[in-house]
Formats: sequence, C-alpha cells, structure tokens
Amino acid sequence: MKSPVRILIADDHTILRAGIRSLLDMVPGFQVVGEVDNGKDAIHQAGQLKPDVLISDLSMPKTNGTEAIQGIKSRYPEIKILVLTVHRTEEYVHAALKAGADGYVLKDDTSDELISAIQNIANGKTYLSPSICNEVVMGYLADPGKERIPTSIDLLTTREREVMKLIAEGYRNKDVAEYLSISLKTVEKHRSNMMKKLDLHSASSITSYAIKNGLAAE
Repeated sequence: MKSPVRILIADDHTILRAGIRSLLDMVPGFQVVGEVDNGKDAIHQAGQLKPDVLISDLSMPKTNGTEAIQGIKSRYPEIKILVLTVHRTEEYVHAALKAGADGYVLKDDTSDELISAIQNIANGKTYLSPSICNEVVMGYLADPGKERIPTSIDLLTTREREVMKLIAEGYRNKDVAEYLSISLKTVEKHRSNMMKKLDLHSASSITSYAIKNGLAAE
C-alpha cells in the first residue's frame, strides 16, 4: 500500500488553516501532520515532522514565507513546498520560485486546484496556478535570470512591504510591531520610509497602493 502524502500547513490565519486541513483530511492519500502560524515554526516543524509537502503562505510573522522556504530547502531539500497566497504579482512568483518553491497557487483558486497542485509536486513536478498571468510564468521559465523592469514597489525593502501589507489589512502600528516581533519605533520608521519613497500621505493611500500592487487582497 502506498504511503500517504504527509502535509504540513503554514499560515497565520487560524480559520484558513482549519479549512485547508478539513479539505485535505477528506482526500484519500493525504495526511495532515501539523500546522504552524509563522515562518520560524515552519522551519522548525519541517525538521521535526519531515513532511512530504509544506503548504506555506508568503506573508507570515517572525520569518516570512520566502525566508522560510530558503531555510527549509537549504536544510531539507527533499521536502516539496507549495506556496498558497493572495500575491499574484510577478515579483512574488519569481521570488518564491527562486527561493526553492515547487509550486505556487492562489487563495482564490478552487479546492480542486489545490489538491492537484499537492499531487503534482509530491510526484516531483512543478505546479503553477493557471490564474497567474501567462506572461509571468513564461517569462520566468524562458529566462529565470532575466531582470525585470523595475517598478515603484522595488523601492521598498522586504520588511517595508510586510509593514505595508499589515497596515492595508487594518493593523495599527503597535499591532504590526507585535505581529512582526519588532519594536514600535522600528515600525514607525519603516512606515515613514515607505510613505516617503512612494509619496503616500495617509493610511487609505497605503491601502490603495497595497491592493493595486498585490500586497493585500481587496
């Protein structure tokens, strides 16, 4: 009898994790072996549980998804990693694949799409959501080393993007600090730098920019 595909879920939204687990528990041949709510624990539990597949969000506290992917792949290259995220822009897709992700699907894809993605990467294939712009996918596959045309979002550091995403989701500065395990002063500095770089002047303009550039869902 073939062994089940052992799956670890990493996402900071409790309800979403529960929904994914409930879905996968009904799929023959799948076994969810654990859940974590941040990138740091994803790396730790990947080593402890040795899952076949890690399903990971990109925006998580303590250690973001891209850094977690790099950390896991450097230590446990045999673990297949499927990104499940709201981010559909070229920048995020390329960064995830470059970090070592084996698949990339969107949170607004169907449950069948998620199941198919897990099955494919568990069998050693790469899986990319059909919802992702064809130009993004083909551009990466044709020439992974090709430089993109810089956009305004390239002015931001990884941490500034994380702060922007959380502000766009309605987090206050002190909540952002707690979520990212950094000081309030550091959050305020990132927020100020981000707004200066992009010429933004209010929380609403931050939210609009984040949604437009795929950092936050509408």
